[in-house]
Amino acid sequence: MIQKPIPYGKQNITQADIDAVVSVLQSDYLTQGPKIAEFENAFAQYIGCKYSVAVANGTAALHLCTLALDVKKGHKVITTPITFSASANCVRYCDGEVLFADIDEESFLIDFEQIENILKTDPRVKGIIPVDFAGNAVNLEKLREIANQYNCWIIEDSCHSPGGYFIDSKGKKQNCGNGNFADLAIFSFHPVKHVATGEGGMITTNNKALYQKLLMLRTHGITKDASLMTKNEGGWYMEMQTLGYNYRMPDMLCALGITQLSRAAEGLQKRKQIAARYDMAFKDNAHIILPNYTEGHAFHLYVIKVENRLGLYDFLKAHQIYAQVHYIPVHTMPYYQNLGYKKGDFPKAEKYYEQCLSIPMFPSLSIEQQNYVIEKINEFYK
Repeated sequence: MIQKPIPYGKQNITQADIDAVVSVLQSDYLTQGPKIAEFENAFAQYIGCKYSVAVANGTAALHLCTLALDVKKGHKVITTPITFSASANCVRYCDGEVLFADIDEESFLIDFEQIENILKTDPRVKGIIPVDFAGNAVNLEKLREIANQYNCWIIEDSCHSPGGYFIDSKGKKQNCGNGNFADLAIFSFHPVKHVATGEGGMITTNNKALYQKLLMLRTHGITKDASLMTKNEGGWYMEMQTLGYNYRMPDMLCALGITQLSRAAEGLQKRKQIAARYDMAFKDNAHIILPNYTEGHAFHLYVIKVENRLGLYDFLKAHQIYAQVHYIPVHTMPYYQNLGYKKGDFPKAEKYYEQCLSIPMFPSLSIEQQNYVIEKINEFYK
């Protein structure tokens, strides 16, 4: 019997995960203990960067990045309308202005030509937040060249792409979030992501100054590092040197992250196998446009473009297959429309939205479940 319902994404919790969390519950530290640094070091090694900072969630990671880069009123930042709203909201948290650039119709990623057009005409742009959408890696080498011409920083939103990569001009793999081109990168550990801790996030960088700033901003703006303090009155002494936040990640979730991370490569391989089966199943279906992806795709999502999207969505739901739409263009949300954006501003993103559908993609998806999904999609179009 096929196990249902079938969601578009799902966490996979093993006994090893449970044992890791229980061990922390039985230890002396539930938060601010040794598991945080252990998880940060393991993640930095997996991604290939120098520094990692564990935080409460992906949105907190974005907010801390904009704070560390001193985004403020009068600053403008470019991002894509096809993303979760947090990619844009983090700029608004700092009273900055969000500028959207339309997407490339083939990759669904932010269009570099659109970015350049904005940069040529607006000197107040301070940074760019590209998104490795669905797991498809942005070519940050090319984006870095553009950003350097206009003195812009880059925050890579890589929530969809741990383990993903692009091939640079020298033929070398560049892992998403490795810090070789972006100033900062962020990841999420929401249950549908590659590494699931319930809530949680990570910031990665190769910039030591930004790393130290993030550590302080994560914990109320407080430091206990004697080398950074203005004075030291004893072992208890600490200094609040800036206005920070409580964006810490507890040891329990970091312990879960460590065991989840140990299976990340295996999970990514399973995602690629699932994508290959979908490719084969739908390659001759005239009603479906398959995703166009590069070698280093991490397959957080498998997004197809379809005819009669609402009809298919409802049909699948009736058969306990819960597809999803990623994403409603951010600029069409009432909040951003109140800031002056309107439907029609980014036609490629809006056209993509009218057709896109994310179908089940997660490592524990069985072949029987996937065949059922394929069967029902083909049945709908017959």
